[in-house]
Amino acid sequence: MRNLREIIDPLHIEDLRNELHPSIFDINELYDLLIIRIPMITDEVNAHSFAFIITHEESYIYDKEKQEFEELENHLLGVYFFINKKIDRLLKSFIKYQEMVSDMEESLYANNTDDNFLNNWLSVKLEVLRIERILVRTADTVSEFIKSHKKHESFPENSYEDIYEHIERTSRSALLQLSKLDYLYSFYNAKSNDKMNKMIYILTIISAIFLPLNLVVGFFGMNTSGLPFAGGVNGTYFAVSLMLTLGVITYIAVQSWRKKIEK
Repeated sequence: MRNLREIIDPLHIEDLRNELHPSIFDINELYDLLIIRIPMITDEVNAHSFAFIITHEESYIYDKEKQEFEELENHLLGVYFFINKKIDRLLKSFIKYQEMVSDMEESLYANNTDDNFLNNWLSVKLEVLRIERILVRTADTVSEFIKSHKKHESFPENSYEDIYEHIERTSRSALLQLSKLDYLYSFYNAKSNDKMNKMIYILTIISAIFLPLNLVVGFFGMNTSGLPFAGGVNGTYFAVSLMLTLGVITYIAVQSWRKKIEK
């Protein structure tokens, strides 16, 4: 591979070695540089960059661990077979996120959410967003590669169009899941706000009922002479009756006020 290294720009060698390099396609006089970045879904999302050097007659993939080039069979078809295998694995793995969003949706509609709902929502949102962001650039790079090579008769255009369609499909699916997640977040917030409003409403009624009662208790609790009912045998009975009457009147007034507002 000595001759191959001699024709490659030193800056491109650095790009080939970069494990986190974004997708790019660069045309040169003696070779083309193609780097495809693909999300790899296991327990979490890990994106890997696969680098290719394509000459007029051969195609090579750069092994980042061994730091050497490996020649691919069938020239451009070899590049297609390698990328297509990774994209097919991505398509199958992405179903995991579709199922996770569906489970979150069903649990929310069934009112079976737990305290970890927002943490799970955020985790899924970040991972799907990362996949979508990577695939947008990857799709653009594959599109540039197709436009550059489709003029050649030996170029397997249909095969690469199939790769492009799979990347676009996964990207659209990621956008759909992101839209669903945003809707679920809005719905979750609406339900949380509704619960909070009900709690505030209950506390408001309780406060409104006990406010006049507190005034009565405070009034009769003053250490002054001449208080009503203070000299009678049934003073406590009359005071309690007064408080209950005020409580009922206040409750009726609050309910009447609520119905007017709801109209």
